[in-house]
Amino acid sequence: MAGRQLARLVRLVYRTSDVIAEPAGIIDRLRSDHPCIVGLWHGQFMMASMHRPEVPVAAMVARHGDAEFIGSTMANLGVELVRGAGAGGRKKDRGGASALRAALQCLADGKSFVMTADVPPGPARHCGDGIITLARMSGRPIVPLAVASSRFKTFDTWSRLTINLPFSKLAYVYGEPIFVPRAASAAELEAIRLHVEGELQRVTRRAYDLAGADLARATPRSADPTIPPPKLGATLRSYRGLTRALAPLAPAGLARRARRGKEDPARQSERLGRPNAARPPGPLAWVHAASVGELNAVLPLIARMETARPDIHVLVTTGTVTSANIAAGRLGSRALHQYAPIDTPQAVRGFLDYWKPDLAVFTESEVWPNLIMATSERGIALTLVNARMSWRSFKRWRWQRGIAKQLFGRFDLVLAQNAALARQFAFLGAPRTTAAGNLKIDAPAPPVDAASLAQMRACIGSRPVWVAASTHEGEERIIADAHRIMRARLPDLLTIIAPRHPERGPVLAAEFEGAEFRVALRSYGQDPAPDTDLYLADTIGELGLFYSLSQTVMLGGSLVARGGQNPIEAIRLGCAVISGPSRHNFADIYGGLEGAGAVVGVTGADDLAEAAMRLITDAAARAAACRAGEAALVGMSGALEQTVAALLPLLPMAPAAAALSASPTGADAEPEAREDAPVQGLRRAVS
Repeated sequence: MAGRQLARLVRLVYRTSDVIAEPAGIIDRLRSDHPCIVGLWHGQFMMASMHRPEVPVAAMVARHGDAEFIGSTMANLGVELVRGAGAGGRKKDRGGASALRAALQCLADGKSFVMTADVPPGPARHCGDGIITLARMSGRPIVPLAVASSRFKTFDTWSRLTINLPFSKLAYVYGEPIFVPRAASAAELEAIRLHVEGELQRVTRRAYDLAGADLARATPRSADPTIPPPKLGATLRSYRGLTRALAPLAPAGLARRARRGKEDPARQSERLGRPNAARPPGPLAWVHAASVGELNAVLPLIARMETARPDIHVLVTTGTVTSANIAAGRLGSRALHQYAPIDTPQAVRGFLDYWKPDLAVFTESEVWPNLIMATSERGIALTLVNARMSWRSFKRWRWQRGIAKQLFGRFDLVLAQNAALARQFAFLGAPRTTAAGNLKIDAPAPPVDAASLAQMRACIGSRPVWVAASTHEGEERIIADAHRIMRARLPDLLTIIAPRHPERGPVLAAEFEGAEFRVALRSYGQDPAPDTDLYLADTIGELGLFYSLSQTVMLGGSLVARGGQNPIEAIRLGCAVISGPSRHNFADIYGGLEGAGAVVGVTGADDLAEAAMRLITDAAARAAACRAGEAALVGMSGALEQTVAALLPLLPMAPAAAALSASPTGADAEPEAREDAPVQGLRRAVS
């Protein structure tokens, strides 16, 4: 019934509107190209359903529920339907292959075929490969089409669905037919795809110009970043007001955290938006990482950006004492560290007023509303790199999609760890998302203190040793049980347990000693004695040391429902990895490792003991797992280069660099080979 009503509306709009078509005589010219493939943008297809009865037409309509409405409308207008759609980067089968076969048959039968060039869930106004493939295989031309009306209503969908209204000026604009050679190379196909995309953009602009309509109203932000983000709703305005009112209590809260060792009292002013360092001259990239893991992921990114752009400085902010200590030891000379301001309007304003960053780079899943809103309001390019989001978090945001769009819609660019995450961020309102990969895969091995390593090796001697790293509550008992099983065959076995939360060390020690294990704690300055069963590595920042002591590592958070821990550092230091079944936090990485045979899966103490025993005692199996892990990481790498390439164009150039980029090139320019290496590198970065 709804389809019939919309079909009546389409006819009403056509009958009551002043219809114009461009170029003149295009309908007669198109008859000579019939059958053809009519390409248009998603969300702009309502009036494309009107066609001449003497010209048979078929159209592609997806299989999902929303498409039933559109399909019913088109069927009521006499358009034959082909059900199916491209996957759009998703693994789900949406009937694309069968739809392609049906479309080829329609064209062979003399029916023109209508399809959208962009593919849900976006990005919008980005031509996909489907329409190019159909044109190549059929030999029929693509005719770009846009339809616009002076009166219309839009909906806040990924494609900005547009409903044309009666009594309008209705403009149909066609592009020239575009043929795709059957034998076209990959490079030629990409050039044609870009040409089709450009032509669709052109005819869309022209159609809205002819109709006297505002194209921006019908354009999604993913297709035009100049469109402003959504206005703040009542919830975020209330949040801003509440945090402003509570700001006077912040010093007391920070002092309380400092007494618990969670804040640096000497640098408390930084948390309140009063910096303790001078702003360096020139362009400034601000990189914010929540804690140690995020900081380690972006350290190579910072170094690569500094190499590519010698004219910039980098400000790094984190929120924990441990990450500040790591930053102090590992940042280069052109980078400096500050504590991130707490999320109150006063602290954020003071921070931004002082530093005036040119680019803001948030890491992984950092969402602080005041920080995001204030940065966006100042026109600072705002990005989220190595972006990830747990399924649980995504479901929460989905129920608050209005708020999500107001926040994520302020990011100019989101570089997600995989395609599924990119789609999630796009669904939540991020205008530009792409799957760049996981920066942690490209991170180097963690540093290891040589003196500490030599001392620990001297204490351990020739004892067999394995490591259980980043363990959570409930896992240590399983590991202790596995140690007891293994000790029957390896009486001098040493098990090193590094709890995810080191403050649990003394509690674990008391529990294990009551179970008749001999225990030593690193936080107490104790080394493993010859009769130590369990060595509790209850310190921060030393995982690299313990990975280097053993080539067999069990990654925690996986034997309990915590989603697992990052295995990359262990693999980089030559370890074979054991993991429990809970790994969803790093599903892509573990999936690649499992496919390469580089991770051993276990579920409890018995098979953990069996797996660890085999890797400890079988050097060949252990070496094979290590080689497989390294090879798998090589195959998954590349995120660092993609991220650097995406971020550098968002940074302004210092005056000297700008002058360099404007210098003459060609016959009158100095050959690049005569320039010194830094200038050559800068010129390549500018390009």
